[in-house]
Amino acid sequence: MTVQVHRMGNGLRVVTERMPSMKSASIGVWVLAGGRHEAPEQNGIAHFLEHMAFKGTKTRSALQIAEAIEDVGGYINAYTSREMTAYYARVLEEDTGLALDVIGDIVLNQVFDPKEIEIERTVILQEIGQSHDTPDDVIFDWLQEASYPAQPMGRTILGPAERVRAFNRSDLQRFVGEYYGPGQLVIAAAGAVDHDVIVRQAEELFGHLEPRTPPAEQGAHYVGGDVRREKDLEQVHFALALESPGYRAADVYDAQIHSVVLGGGMSSRLFQEVREKRGLCYTIFAQASAFADSGLLTIYAGTGADDLPQLAELTIDELRRVADDLRTPELDRARSQMKAGLLMGLESPSNRCERLARMIAIWDRVPTLDETVARIDAVTPDSLRAYSERVCAGALTLALYGPVSKAPSYEDLQARLVA
Repeated sequence: MTVQVHRMGNGLRVVTERMPSMKSASIGVWVLAGGRHEAPEQNGIAHFLEHMAFKGTKTRSALQIAEAIEDVGGYINAYTSREMTAYYARVLEEDTGLALDVIGDIVLNQVFDPKEIEIERTVILQEIGQSHDTPDDVIFDWLQEASYPAQPMGRTILGPAERVRAFNRSDLQRFVGEYYGPGQLVIAAAGAVDHDVIVRQAEELFGHLEPRTPPAEQGAHYVGGDVRREKDLEQVHFALALESPGYRAADVYDAQIHSVVLGGGMSSRLFQEVREKRGLCYTIFAQASAFADSGLLTIYAGTGADDLPQLAELTIDELRRVADDLRTPELDRARSQMKAGLLMGLESPSNRCERLARMIAIWDRVPTLDETVARIDAVTPDSLRAYSERVCAGALTLALYGPVSKAPSYEDLQARLVA
């Protein structure tokens, strides 16, 4: 398998990886603009644009977009994150050109028909309403907002309903004009692909775009805090966060392995101590999320109101204990989980395509798998303990939803963490 990268004259980057045994391909356009790039009055517009991509272009109706891909047995989709928006498809080898043509069409030639805007506005408002009715979804929005208050990084990706109700055609066009320039676009493809063919097609579809400079990005400043929402639910939904490194930081792999040791599976500390030994919850996990200039270690659990104080205190204690008594077998197991997850995931063209786009966005190159594995292997017990001490010295963020009256105070949990 060979990774090839091409930079067009206008700054658009094309990255491909051929997987010789594959008969299908994943291909897409990644736009380096997401929720964190929105001005306050734009909150939710990147996600709104993602929805509008499938509502018609200058040459295809919404139905024709769907039929073009599904008539050849493929599928097409999109997503919006805090730092990018992706439009991608999975098709058979002979239909790769068709897929890129359709994706190029929906990225470049959206018409933003006012009637379709109103239809999709209703769909998005339904999506927002559904998220508010899903406690283990909405609690992470509250956790993010408390971690990065009054900042683009802290705002929801869907946006508040009042903003979504106000967006119009010119708002959508403005965001495209600001952020959909060639320097913010990455075309990625993996599987049964021919690099030279894709480059030629990319030049034909996107070569006319003029370079443009997007607005300056506001940096992320982690603060921490406490949000509690009382509601008559069966369980309390408990989420905790601490700041962790951004994806370019030297200790980003310490952060990833630390989260696996803490709550990355059935053998993890939190799962064993909180669920297996004490039966305080059904679900508990930890994960490390990295952004360009910050990151979050997040822990989530659902528990009964009476068990919440013990669960919260045990979670804090387990955070502290990693720095004190980390065992080498734990590190080895977490390392193996990370490497296995990486390598197994990359057997899929879609996952490999996603990795290509992200690596180009982060590093402007694609590190080899050997390089990535070497960085995972470079994490030592000493470096992991030092990382654990650093992360536990920071400010907590807490989000609680449900019957929360018996929860320990924010001040008590913060003091317990740094004691």
